[in-house]
Amino acid sequence: MKGLKRVIRLIFFSCIPLFSVRSQELNCVVTLNYNQLFTQQNTDNASLNQLKNVITDFMNARRWTNDNFNPEERINCKLNINLIRSPAQGVYEGTAQLIVSRPVYGTNYETILLNFIDRNFNFNYLPNNPMYYNENTYSDELTQMLAFYAYIILAVDYDSFSKYGGNNFLQRAQQVTNLALGVNPGGAPAGWYATGNDRRNRFWLVDNLNNQLMLPVREGVYNYHRLALDTFNENPTAARTQVMNLLTTLQQTNRELPGSVYINSFFDAKGEELNKILMEASKEDRQKAFAILSQLDPSKTELYRRLLR
Repeated sequence: MKGLKRVIRLIFFSCIPLFSVRSQELNCVVTLNYNQLFTQQNTDNASLNQLKNVITDFMNARRWTNDNFNPEERINCKLNINLIRSPAQGVYEGTAQLIVSRPVYGTNYETILLNFIDRNFNFNYLPNNPMYYNENTYSDELTQMLAFYAYIILAVDYDSFSKYGGNNFLQRAQQVTNLALGVNPGGAPAGWYATGNDRRNRFWLVDNLNNQLMLPVREGVYNYHRLALDTFNENPTAARTQVMNLLTTLQQTNRELPGSVYINSFFDAKGEELNKILMEASKEDRQKAFAILSQLDPSKTELYRRLLR
């Protein structure tokens, strides 16, 4: 499957001049907002200034796969970290937003693959402490979270180019989660466990993606990108059919996995895009799409109501 993914990528990017330089897989832009920490006694500005570069290097300089990526093939993603509290020196609590995107074939448009909010981005960090990652052991919370997201980035990207192409990376993300769950017999750090009311955390994200009930959605998401977006200019009618098929699949899967964090994140990423694609659909399809979208993504009901005009 990895070989097929590599072939598809080469074909996909064949319109771009290729270079002999081989590159890492990720092009992750990291932002670090720590304005809320300025009034807190334990804020260490020198440490925070170094932290952004350390995270960027960890994500972008490491080889996460055995595949060879040309520089223009690197996966574009953003990790927006917002630090809220520093209860002790080198101890940080905050949130993070992960946005993963990929280009649409034959266009200058980039589509968002995943938009996920981590409400428990908590870790310890002291300047000049190196980050060592071993996929078979738990290192520290920051290292584990970053490795987890690197594999999630790869999984959703590979899934968009080949059917279930991200399986290997989802297994690795699950392994990272399992190591975090085992680090403390009394309870894993926040964001890694299934208990409590938070069903939109890292545990549930990888659990959803690995769930057999989610396979039809993952196949539908592949069809959405390869058979709808990548071919939209050639045959918009057929492309919209693929979009409608995906909406039906999402509705069916939501009945089996209500409140799915992956489905919620899909709509966070795709709401505006879906609306634009379906604006020129038939009246019947627009009405059907509105019924499904307003049910599954009620926070954007007014956006989707434009489909009825």
